[in-house]
Amino acid sequence: MSFKIPSVPPTTNKTIRFPNDLIERVESLIQGKDCTFSAFVVAAVRAAVEEVEAEQNESSL
Repeated sequence: MSFKIPSVPPTTNKTIRFPNDLIERVESLIQGKDCTFSAFVVAAVRAAVEEVEAEQNESSL
């Protein structure tokens, strides 16, 4: 499964602090795309959660 830059999904506001260098990297990746910083972060967290859940399911077999 590869990570894909998403379009804007429905979201709920949540405040979180990010290191400045990570913000710059994400902003550079989404520049010129139909994607907000929040949508990118949500997709990245969703991909990470799915990966961890898959690993946990594999280890419980």
